[in-house]
Amino acid sequence: MTSRLSTLSAPRGAKKASVKRLGRGMGSRGKTCGRGHKGQKSRSGGGVALGFEGGQNPLQRRLPKRGFTSRVSLFHARIRLSELSSVSEDLRSSIDLQVLKDCGIIQKHIRTVKVFLSGELKIKVSLTSDILVTSGARQAIEAIGGQVHS
Repeated sequence: MTSRLSTLSAPRGAKKASVKRLGRGMGSRGKTCGRGHKGQKSRSGGGVALGFEGGQNPLQRRLPKRGFTSRVSLFHARIRLSELSSVSEDLRSSIDLQVLKDCGIIQKHIRTVKVFLSGELKIKVSLTSDILVTSGARQAIEAIGGQVHS
């Protein structure tokens, strides 16, 4: 059985409750409760933000920022010509976005798809107008008797 990282947890009995009773009199770490005397970290709510380096320019700001992820790529998919052969036979007469999603070729949130020439297609398919096709892929589809509706 495989587990996902989000579902992992410690086995029963591995974590014991803390027995320290802080701030309950001089017999049990009373007074300063293990925080020492004075200072920002001894106060309630005290402490510094993650990555704070005492006023020095923090590491995450010193390092160069590079790269860019286009927001278009989140909703656009490119599929190989050979992937169209995995569509079931009864759906090949009219392949649209929903058919590709149902067959698991593209993810559910994809809005635009472009078919490019890669691999080999041996079956006739008919693509609807909501699927973009490169010129090489169009020629390959039409060469075996398939259709690409514009």
